[in-house]
Amino acid sequence: MSFRRSLVAFLLLAACAQGQDKYRVYLGTYTGKDSKGIYQCEFNLKDGSLSAATLAGETASPSFLAFHPNQKFLYAVNESEAAISAFAIDAKTGNLTFLNSQPSQGGAPCHLVVDPTGRNVLAANYSGGSCICVPIEADGKLGKASSFQQHVGPKKNGHSIHVDKANKFALCCDLGLDKVIIYAFDPARGSLTPHGAFETPKGAGPRHFAWHPDGKSAYINGESDLTIIACDYDAEQGVLKQKQVLSTLPRDVVRNGGSTAETVVHPSGKFVYVSNRDPYNSIAIFSIDPKSRELKSVGHQAQGVKTPRNFAIDPTGQFMLVANQSGGNVIVFHINQSTGELTPTNASVQVASPVCVRFMEIK
Repeated sequence: MSFRRSLVAFLLLAACAQGQDKYRVYLGTYTGKDSKGIYQCEFNLKDGSLSAATLAGETASPSFLAFHPNQKFLYAVNESEAAISAFAIDAKTGNLTFLNSQPSQGGAPCHLVVDPTGRNVLAANYSGGSCICVPIEADGKLGKASSFQQHVGPKKNGHSIHVDKANKFALCCDLGLDKVIIYAFDPARGSLTPHGAFETPKGAGPRHFAWHPDGKSAYINGESDLTIIACDYDAEQGVLKQKQVLSTLPRDVVRNGGSTAETVVHPSGKFVYVSNRDPYNSIAIFSIDPKSRELKSVGHQAQGVKTPRNFAIDPTGQFMLVANQSGGNVIVFHINQSTGELTPTNASVQVASPVCVRFMEIK
C-alpha cells in the first residue's frame, strides 16, 4: 500500500471513529505498595479528559499488554513472575477475569504481541535474551509454548517482539546483542524459525520497534545511545536495511546518561515519536517524508513528562497518552495533525508506576 493510500485509510478510520466519543484505556504497571495490577479508565475524545483509574484485574507487574483481535481477551507479561497471563474482558464494565498463565521460559518477560490471526501470543524475555510463542485456545486461555528461541551471544537482552504486516516474519529486538533477530513465523503452527538478523550500530541497544502503516518501513529506538534508527523493510525476504540514524536529543544538549523507552508511529504515517527518559524526560518528535521516508526532527515536548515509559496515540490520531513511570500518572497531549507537535492539555490520571498504555473501543 502506498503512503497516499495509507493516509487515506487513516483519514477514513478517523472519520468512522468520530461516532465514538470515548475509549477504554488499560494501564499496565509495576506492582508494589500502591499498585496491584492492570488499571482502566475512560478517555473522552471530545475534550481529551481521563476518568479516574480503577483496578481492572489484579496481577503481578503487568509491564506490557496486548489485546486479542476480537477484543474479548487481554494478555499481559508478568515481568516479576516470568509468566504470561490471559484475561477475559467484561464488555460492559471493562473488568478482567483471570483465565490462566504460562511460564515465559525466560526471566523478566517485558513485551508481547498477539498475531493478527489471534492464534498466538509472542513475547520477549529480557533476562538471558530469548523469545517465545504461546498458542491461544478457543476460550482465550494460553496453551503450552509451541516455540522457544534462545538468543546466542555474550550479553543477551530480548526487549520486544513484533510481527510484520503479512504475519510472515517476527522481529525481536535484542538490546544486549545490538541486533534485531528475525524469525520466519508460521501462525498456524505457532513456530519461530531463525531467518536472519539486522545489526544496529554498535552500542545502540535496540529496544522497541514500530512499523509504518504500510509495512515497508520500520523505526527502532536505541535505548543505550538515544537514537532512532529508520529502516526500509523487504516484506518478501524479511530483511531490514538501515536508512538513517538520528539522535533523539536536541542539538544543543550534551548527552550525560539517559535512555530511550518507546517508539510509536502516528496512524497517518506522517510522524514518529520516541520517549527519552531521565534526565532528559521528553518526547522526541520526527516527521516522515512521504516519498523518501527520511526523518526530520520536529522538536521535543517535555512539559509534565517524568520518566516516560510506554505511550500510545488514540485510534483517531488526535491525542497521545504518556505513562510517567516515576511521575505516577498518565498525561495527555493534543497532536497537531500538520506538524506532529504536541500540546499539553493538562489532563491526567493518577496511577502508581504506569508503564503501558493501550486503547480499546467501548462497544
